[in-house]
Amino acid sequence: MTKCGQFKTVTVAALVAVVWMASKASAAQCGSTAAGFEAWKEQFAGEARGRGVSASSGAALMATKYSTATIAADRGQRSFHLSLDQFLAKRGGSVIASRGRALKQSNAALFASIQQRYGVPPGPLIAIWGMETGFGRERGNQNTLSAVATLAYDCRRSAYFTDQLYAALTLIDRGVLSSSSRGSMHGEIGQTQFLPKTILEYGTGGSLDTPAGALSSTANFLRAHGWSAGAGYQPGEANFGAIQAWNAAPVYQRAIALIGQQIDGGTSGRR
Repeated sequence: MTKCGQFKTVTVAALVAVVWMASKASAAQCGSTAAGFEAWKEQFAGEARGRGVSASSGAALMATKYSTATIAADRGQRSFHLSLDQFLAKRGGSVIASRGRALKQSNAALFASIQQRYGVPPGPLIAIWGMETGFGRERGNQNTLSAVATLAYDCRRSAYFTDQLYAALTLIDRGVLSSSSRGSMHGEIGQTQFLPKTILEYGTGGSLDTPAGALSSTANFLRAHGWSAGAGYQPGEANFGAIQAWNAAPVYQRAIALIGQQIDGGTSGRR
């Protein structure tokens, strides 16, 4: 390489380093306690305005509170480390299957419509519905924006929940969420517990607080993640990957597949 070429390479590298350091310096800094949350909000709100978030959504962000309950829940997801039998017992798998079979019959027209449109049978949808909220009975009472903002500030998964926070602010701008919307500890809302970014990407437009809106959106998510109409969804089968995309915990994935199979009337053998 010529001296001129070397100089250009060094110059470009230096400029890249300067830009990277500037971006790091301007980015809102995460924290592990409540102490820095207010300062973080100020900095993040400024960044959000630069990305086109409205003043009213920025004000909603500034009104959020650090949620110690959300942090405790995020650190305490011990059930995902149980065996499948233990997990099913703790989460009421047999009750979900039994109640699910009844709901499949009483909502036959809804599930037939969803299956025709998205290719997803009732079983896994009902299993997710039952596992997430007990068929809509337990949707949480945590302020959604405060929960997501807390997790975006918290260093453990800051990047992931920063995306969720921008999505939540976008949904507030669009009138889909409000500053007072409430849901589960991590900011999930609705009958099947959608995070804000998932609503933006896979919500079908119906209210997630209704079975029809939530189940259609869930089926749309599964189809977008590779669900193939008519294929199996047990571990090792074509559609199990879509269930894996819904939740990262292996024991949860296997539970949904098993309960769904029991609801759809297949054999209950495990793989």
